[in-house]
Amino acid sequence: MSKDRTKIFKALSDLNRLRILKMLQTKPLCVCEITEILQLATSTVSKHLSILKEESFIIEQKEGKWVNYSINPRPSDQRVSSVLNMLDFWIDDDKLIIGDKQKVTGVDRNEICSR
Repeated sequence: MSKDRTKIFKALSDLNRLRILKMLQTKPLCVCEITEILQLATSTVSKHLSILKEESFIIEQKEGKWVNYSINPRPSDQRVSSVLNMLDFWIDDDKLIIGDKQKVTGVDRNEICSR
């Protein structure tokens, strides 16, 4: 198996990265919002985002003072698209994922990032 293929699976091997992907399926988020929901250090969240970005699962877009992360709508690797499409099948009913989704709808970056 090529290293490219194993890197995709390694990117998915962490629960927090799966949680991030599911959150970003709901809406684009900045680091502070993801950090708030996961209750992890900013540096840890940034590392997770870096891994997901490296494998083309997510993209970042600068918007004023914010850097928004979102699901990559057109990954160059079809395997990434396939995995993203299958996430609902594999983990959509997980209680932690459901809780994260509820938190995403109520998270306010203006409130969080001004602390």
